[in-house]
Amino acid sequence: MLEKAGLISYLSKTSYSPTTRTSTHGDLMTPSGMAQVGETARNFSLKDQNDKTFDLYEQAGKRVLLSFHPLAWTEYCAAQMKSLEENRAALLAKNCVPVGISVDSIPCKKAWAKDLKIKETPLLCDFWPHGAVAMEFGLFRDQNGFSERANVIVDEKQKIVFVKVYPIHSVPDIQEILSFL
Repeated sequence: MLEKAGLISYLSKTSYSPTTRTSTHGDLMTPSGMAQVGETARNFSLKDQNDKTFDLYEQAGKRVLLSFHPLAWTEYCAAQMKSLEENRAALLAKNCVPVGISVDSIPCKKAWAKDLKIKETPLLCDFWPHGAVAMEFGLFRDQNGFSERANVIVDEKQKIVFVKVYPIHSVPDIQEILSFL
């Protein structure tokens, strides 16, 4: 179905040079424009697939795994979000709240979560303003209109302690995150 819609072929044709990015303001960004370890994460509030609000600063005292993925309904993104759900208990045992984030809308994320049988993990909708949270973390791909595939860990005091961008056509290794925690 996705292949018919052209989404799979679109994602496979996208290219990205990590040394040349343009922000929404037209200025050139490099990887240094991305969130950096040691910075304080700015607060944000996003709705999840169940129309519940997730507020980063309301998680104070817990670590938060922000697992950015480009788009719902794609193979690698599905595997990434299923991995969060399957490893949720292990993450929570390490005082870490896992959430997925993409530019998709609430109805899209709701249908996708149901299809993937994701019941516990919030899938946040960075839909409007389009990609604003991904932009805040320097992870928005302007040329494609979606975020990088990335994991960001924010600690109990809202400090960024881990940032990693992964190839678009890959699934981040959740064991890497569990080992880091």
